[in-house]
Amino acid sequence: MYTVTVRREFIAQHFLTVPDPGPEGDLHSHAFTLELRLSGPELNEFGYLVDIDHVEAAIDDLLARYRDATLNDLPEFDGENPSVEHFARHVADRFTDDADLSNPERVEVRLWEDDSAWASYETPV
Repeated sequence: MYTVTVRREFIAQHFLTVPDPGPEGDLHSHAFTLELRLSGPELNEFGYLVDIDHVEAAIDDLLARYRDATLNDLPEFDGENPSVEHFARHVADRFTDDADLSNPERVEVRLWEDDSAWASYETPV
């Protein structure tokens, strides 16, 4: 199995909507680190799993939606607690919907909300 990972850093805001969220219930920012991992058993005719430049461009386009945004205000979080787990799923779903992915079989989004905590979501392409 081949794997390619691309990382990006960005800042976004949110507030948690669960009962008794403590200070996380107030609007605050995170310096997120996105790790997007693509995997598959075969390389293309050029010896690539994916063209990294195309993946980077797709991620940059995707993150333009979230960079400096308040997650709670976005339609995909309507009625949903904007946890890092949900955020990772939304990023993975948008990436697989928008990117040209003919070779990889799986995508995993690992989303770090700080230096010590992350959540991930993995799905077939």
